[in-house]
Amino acid sequence: MKDKKSQTDWHGKPYYSLDAYCKNTFQHKCYKIALNAHMTCPNRDGTLGTRGCIFCSRGGSGDFAVSLTSPDDLSAQLAEGIRLFGDKKIGQDFIAYFQAYTNTYAPISYLEQQYVKALEHPNICGISIATRPDCLPNEVLHLLEDLKKRYPEKFIWIELGLQTIHEKTAAYIRRGYELSVFEEALERLAAISIPVIAHVILGLPQETDEMMFQTISYLNTRKVWGVKLQLLHILKDTDLADEYLLGKVQPLTKDHYLTLVIRSLELLRPDMVIHRVTGDGPKDLLLAPEFSKNKRDVLNSLHMRMKQEGARQGRLYSPTHS
Repeated sequence: MKDKKSQTDWHGKPYYSLDAYCKNTFQHKCYKIALNAHMTCPNRDGTLGTRGCIFCSRGGSGDFAVSLTSPDDLSAQLAEGIRLFGDKKIGQDFIAYFQAYTNTYAPISYLEQQYVKALEHPNICGISIATRPDCLPNEVLHLLEDLKKRYPEKFIWIELGLQTIHEKTAAYIRRGYELSVFEEALERLAAISIPVIAHVILGLPQETDEMMFQTISYLNTRKVWGVKLQLLHILKDTDLADEYLLGKVQPLTKDHYLTLVIRSLELLRPDMVIHRVTGDGPKDLLLAPEFSKNKRDVLNSLHMRMKQEGARQGRLYSPTHS
């Protein structure tokens, strides 16, 4: 993914944000519309399990998606998503984000129908598809490759939920696949020139700071284009919530989380696009951490601390030690 401007143009931030990437590439801001294409997940339909990952809500991580009732309502979701931005200046500047559950886990005909609806929308500049690395069979890759040829003016990104490189933690959170599966998916997506955004959760139980930084450094060695750094949220009606209420899980404090994010950004390659540095769990579901309810405060605090400390993405990155 080559920008039309230099990758060093971060538009005033100390890291290479998705906002900066979009301004460099499309010359304006892009807005993400989170969608629910009414799919499921092998960790919920009985293939791997029925309870999902221990942190995943009943909404399949799509609690902020525009939610309408019919599986055939994607066009309506897009229209509603655009409407919610009100009087913001719009053009070819919306990203259709297939967020809820596993968005390559459906019959090929259905996947093609949903992706095409988004790609053909005049205000959508591309699609971002959240999925699992073990849900990318050959027919899905062939579809993605075909769509790239059919819609060359639009982009297709894949978001993979890695969360951690540590197998013990992966088993604890019920991720359901080994690290080698993630690595194979990266290679297969790279072969058809599909950029990959890796999701990493900071604050997973039983992980030390060093373990989290090992996951971050690992990304530098792989064909990963972007990263989402996610604060671990403890949400109601999850198995993680049960452990939290029993006192077995301690959420991160705001100061600790900011320390983890700053160090992670400093370790990451300077060309890695940072798609997220925090997240705000649904207020009606969130049990902890409380500080995450104020996302603006978290971001302002992060930027202030990075400025005070002279921190910058890639400051600690070394190709020979990544």
